[in-house]
Amino acid sequence: MISVKNALDIIDSFPKIYTSEKVNLQDALNLVLFENVSSPINMPPFRQSAMDGYAIKYSEQEKYTVVKESKAGDSGNHSLKVGEAVRIFTGALVPDDGDTVVMQEHVERNGDSILIQKMPEQFANIRKTGEQIKVGEIALKKGTKLNEAAIGFLACLGITTVTVYKIPKVTILVTGNELQKPGTDLEIGKIYESNSVMLKAVLQKSGIKDIEIIAVKDDYQETKTSIKNALEINDILLVSGGISVGDYDFVKEALLENKVEELFYKINQKPGKPLWFGKKQNTYVFALPGNPASALTCFYIYALPLIRKMCGYKNNHLQKVIAKSKSVIKNPSEKTLFLKANLEGEFVEVLQGQSSAMLYTYAMSNVLICVASETAEIKIGEEVTCIKLEM
Repeated sequence: MISVKNALDIIDSFPKIYTSEKVNLQDALNLVLFENVSSPINMPPFRQSAMDGYAIKYSEQEKYTVVKESKAGDSGNHSLKVGEAVRIFTGALVPDDGDTVVMQEHVERNGDSILIQKMPEQFANIRKTGEQIKVGEIALKKGTKLNEAAIGFLACLGITTVTVYKIPKVTILVTGNELQKPGTDLEIGKIYESNSVMLKAVLQKSGIKDIEIIAVKDDYQETKTSIKNALEINDILLVSGGISVGDYDFVKEALLENKVEELFYKINQKPGKPLWFGKKQNTYVFALPGNPASALTCFYIYALPLIRKMCGYKNNHLQKVIAKSKSVIKNPSEKTLFLKANLEGEFVEVLQGQSSAMLYTYAMSNVLICVASETAEIKIGEEVTCIKLEM
């Protein structure tokens, strides 16, 4: 059995083995750029009016004659002499000889004649060519997570595809004779299988799309064969249940028989002690405890950072914050505790129902309080470390 720190150090120690793929920009939300993206054009590509108004060749006079009109999308250019104006609209091409746009609110128009009531400074209200970005400049750097604004920005540059970190393929292997599919009449001695549904949801929230779910009975040969097949086609294998030391827990034996290298087994923590982690070539395996809350905690603390690392995230681990405890927390176990809790402002409160089988309390939580193994007690008002359950 190892400490939480040692387990995390082992996971974090692996070199970043990345693969990339090219995707359509419209499908790239929340993906991470694998390489710098350079702008193929100037933006704006021509001098644009920033206002509805009148383009002029700046002078001291107040009266001008309107000779043309330029609206957004027009491609024709216009020559301008001093004393002439072009009626212009936001986003429209500014005449080559025009150097100033007067807001329409500051102009009195009478037929083809305008009187400027408030003259702006020369060069006002014109967006210069390449003002936002010039051709060849880096638009977005490698490692940028593409949010909706980033996607919109690249689209305005005419970009339609991007090279991103390839999202890992994940299989969830669920074991247990006692498990029954939700939506069926529950038989005596059975429970509804929820871990695959829960893990698929949190994977999808993490940006994983290629997810397969396989259910196996507590049978050694079936478990061994299913693991063998999953190892051949996945980047991550999550096994739910069957990792303890009962007579019908075959997962560890089946993993070792499939030549998966054991990197650690059992962590000095509560919940989630019987966590197994291993590796075969470039496929990583987390054998999670069967109890739902334990499985979810182990996913958040150990599996998620590795997945985020493979996806190219800069910050692999969930955010930690310091808060003041509203609860007395006792820890006689000398284990690291991960407690479901609710954070409000600078205070955090431990919730009732900390059993490793209880998901109800998890549903009400927005943080996990992490209590170090060497900390025997935390008093009300003392500071604690909280792991925010946000992605």
